[in-house]
Amino acid sequence: MRSVSIIGIGETRFGRLKDYSLRQMIEEAGKKAIADAGIEKEKLEALYIGNYNGSFFCGQSHMGPLASEVLELGNIPSMRTEGACASGSLAFRQGMIAIASGIYDMVIIGGVEKMTHDSTERVTEGIASAADSLLEVGIGATFPSLFALIANRYFHEYGDVREAMAVAAVQNHANAYLNPDAQLRKLITVDDVKNGLPVADPFTVYDCSLVSDGAVFIVLAASDIAEKLNPKRAVKILGSGHAGDTLTTYGKKSLTTLAATVKAADQAYKMSGKSAKEIDLVELHDCFTITQVISMEDLGFFEKGKGGQAVLDGKTARTGEIPVNLSGGLKAKGHPIGATGLSQIYELVTQLRGEGGERQIDKARIGLAHNLGGTAGTCVIHVLEGGKK
Repeated sequence: MRSVSIIGIGETRFGRLKDYSLRQMIEEAGKKAIADAGIEKEKLEALYIGNYNGSFFCGQSHMGPLASEVLELGNIPSMRTEGACASGSLAFRQGMIAIASGIYDMVIIGGVEKMTHDSTERVTEGIASAADSLLEVGIGATFPSLFALIANRYFHEYGDVREAMAVAAVQNHANAYLNPDAQLRKLITVDDVKNGLPVADPFTVYDCSLVSDGAVFIVLAASDIAEKLNPKRAVKILGSGHAGDTLTTYGKKSLTTLAATVKAADQAYKMSGKSAKEIDLVELHDCFTITQVISMEDLGFFEKGKGGQAVLDGKTARTGEIPVNLSGGLKAKGHPIGATGLSQIYELVTQLRGEGGERQIDKARIGLAHNLGGTAGTCVIHVLEGGKK
């Protein structure tokens, strides 16, 4: 199996992009990625794009040919992947596999979602279709309520980590404040989180990820080709993992250990030859603050039940031992669903290249991206390594 590297990245800013159509977001992010790769677009042999629910939010399906047309890529094959919030990471993994297998030498990966033009009620309905439409949504469940169940079960088994959840939100906002592409560049306090508008107990609005528009594109190439183009800026994909679990929340064996994360992490660590102790930074799927606490444990960074204390001790802060979500995460950078997984990889590449500006950390050699779909019915994880300095 051939080694695969990232050679180009591009993204729009995230937020309420009223003046941006799907086409415009694809064009901006895609052209940035191609320019960053320093290649002619004719070198690209296939396109993979993650999009969760364009047909519902925008009346637009068949996203692959749309992106190919916008970027003027001619008759190359294109396809859309969908795995709820993990749609973008699935596209990335498919592109990686295609190059690793020898089918292609260079491909472009995209992720896009436009949601903010719709009402809160309609967006909630569109997002809810990633849960069980009959057995969960059909009885009134929403994703905040489902993850609130997970939070309360965690409290029951390991103790109340409400303070740590609030600190995690504060940390992610502090990181987003330094990110020019972030949606919510706003510093907050623990009291702001605790006293925010109630959503689903124990969550307030500051415990929840954002509704966002945005697009991210990434160019992949076989590593031997990447080395010839620009070895100092190429970032190698060391490991990849993809695992699943039940769609429903009640069907899971445990609500306090997300089995898909554990399995996907095991695959990615084994493929990369790395362990959790060797990871320098993490972009983690913080759809709700409790997810950050649980996922840090499931990824092997902290013992089960100890993730909250690790946050309180500053271990996940920008200056801590394992910085989490330097981008601001889903919580503050934003969550344009189809683009979220690629947004995580965009931040890792930026850090591994040493191009993070004010939010750049000193030690950034190995990074991990963790992307969930639904209530962890899907999990995709990638381990990346920075190039030569």
